Amino acid sequence: MSLSEQEIKNVLSAAVDPNTGKSYVAGKALRNVRIDGNDVAFDIELGYPAKSQIDAVRKQVIAAVRTLPGVGNVSANVYSKIIAHSVQMGVKLLPGVKNIIAVASGKGGVGKSTTAVNLALALAQEGATVGLLDADIYGPSQPQMLGLAGKQPESVDGQSMEPLEAYGVQAMSIGFMIDVETPMVWRGPMVTQALDQMLTQTRWRDVDYLVVDMPPGTGDTQLSLAQKVPVTGAVVVTTPQDIALIDARKGLKMFEKVNIPILGIVENMSIHVCSNCGQAEHIFGEGGGEQMCKDYDVEFLGSLPLEMAIRQMADGGQPTVVGAPDSKAAEIYRGIARRVAVKIAEKAKDMSSKFPNIVVQNT
Repeated sequence: MSLSEQEIKNVLSAAVDPNTGKSYVAGKALRNVRIDGNDVAFDIELGYPAKSQIDAVRKQVIAAVRTLPGVGNVSANVYSKIIAHSVQMGVKLLPGVKNIIAVASGKGGVGKSTTAVNLALALAQEGATVGLLDADIYGPSQPQMLGLAGKQPESVDGQSMEPLEAYGVQAMSIGFMIDVETPMVWRGPMVTQALDQMLTQTRWRDVDYLVVDMPPGTGDTQLSLAQKVPVTGAVVVTTPQDIALIDARKGLKMFEKVNIPILGIVENMSIHVCSNCGQAEHIFGEGGGEQMCKDYDVEFLGSLPLEMAIRQMADGGQPTVVGAPDSKAAEIYRGIARRVAVKIAEKAKDMSSKFPNIVVQNT
């Protein structure tokens, strides 16, 4: 009895991708089914970076197809393909950048920059090409966190800048161009112009995800960025503290007003475990981030503990994901990154390149 492509689809319709919660057929991941006698071969195209997941997915789908009676050899080619997704209307994509993830907070001191750098590093570890733009002009911290302090970007053509690189992540920051002790006494328009130049004049090299470490707050600079930068989605960082949540809600509403989807909320400093006695305390409150997600119908991406090692590794230029890859915190960051990538993969594709430019001329 010969096998049919429909039989292959039927068994893979019951196989669920653990990262998306959808079957490989419903998620349109199944590609190029080939049947040669009783031998079967097919492709599984994942829309998110999944270097650590590919072997498990391959074993899962092969096992599913092997349940068919009379099937012979089964082979599956599992790979990731990251594409550009839709952004705000009227805003064009950046050359060399497929998707932009804004990491924001309503206020400073909630661990936004630490979340941004670990998110970028986690995406890179999963096989994506990643860039990191430090948009916090008044307090750039990414050079220190990436171990790039004191280094400067080069310009090949005198007009654009080459991003620096650390741990496989392309990076740009105003901190590369000024002395660490020089205060940025700039007014809003100067800050906005500097950010625009760093964003558009950096020669990003085929970046799947550009993580933007946004300035804290919801002022003119943040609004200008949200309106002019082609953002695929935003991640809001908060702590469980009521004061932080008040400001985080403002940040979330700002993105809603400019039609940027919220990918989810990350809660930092959720719990502290004493290194001496082991007692666990919710120093900044409990459950605030999850309640905010319920109030606004957005996803709770994960929570990080108030842990000395996270701060020490970031200060030392080796953030948790690379400094302690086997730690519980690194596992949480990787889970957050995977969920962010999946949510982006589920968004509509960018179709701007499919449409011709329309030019109206007087004749």
